[in-house]
Amino acid sequence: MARYKILVVEDDDPVRDSIVSTLRVAGYETAEEFDGKTGIESAVRMDYDLLLLDIELPGPNGMKILEAVKATRPTMPVIMLTGRGDERTKVAGLDKGADDYVVKPFSSPELLARIRSVLRRSPERPTDVRQVDIPSGHVDLDQREVVFRDGTRASLSDREEVLLRYLVANRGRAVAREEILARVYRINPRAVVGTRTVDMLVTRLRKKLRDDTDPPAIATVRGKGYAFHGTDDAPD
Repeated sequence: MARYKILVVEDDDPVRDSIVSTLRVAGYETAEEFDGKTGIESAVRMDYDLLLLDIELPGPNGMKILEAVKATRPTMPVIMLTGRGDERTKVAGLDKGADDYVVKPFSSPELLARIRSVLRRSPERPTDVRQVDIPSGHVDLDQREVVFRDGTRASLSDREEVLLRYLVANRGRAVAREEILARVYRINPRAVVGTRTVDMLVTRLRKKLRDDTDPPAIATVRGKGYAFHGTDDAPD
């Protein structure tokens, strides 16, 4: 299973260093920023799985960064780091989309427990699916490779692998195009005109999988989106 990557935005050097050290010892990959300007740029553009975000930052503060993240990557999990324990501050952050709060000073076990809890609830990029059977053969998702029954192979692109992994993780459920944009590709659906982008991605993925059986592994659910059914749980 791929390791989670956590972005830490914290301007207090000793605090940031302690957090990063704790995360690395616990097996997480890390990236770090030390002020609001670089923090907001990385938070919006960088590839990561969870954001640890201080509220009091030079430049754009944590609330401004949270707003920017939720506008562009609405399902990105965010834990706020704050020295303020008052209810008003917590409510403001939660209303803007924060998933949890950690009030300074906090212990390493508390921080790690909150991270694990938030990541368990996160819809972002499921990573627990490693191999899946399809009518034409099987897919090794870790290697991004399709192995067909006739012995031939095909490689999946990163986008195709991420899309298939998400559909498989939600096996049997119709996944809306808007959900795919938001949760798989971290694109705000409201910023995209139409959803043909998803349709084209699914078409390319089906072609790569030789998914031309009846019923197909990836079914179109009219008026809803797409659902993965695999080889042994096709719809009636």
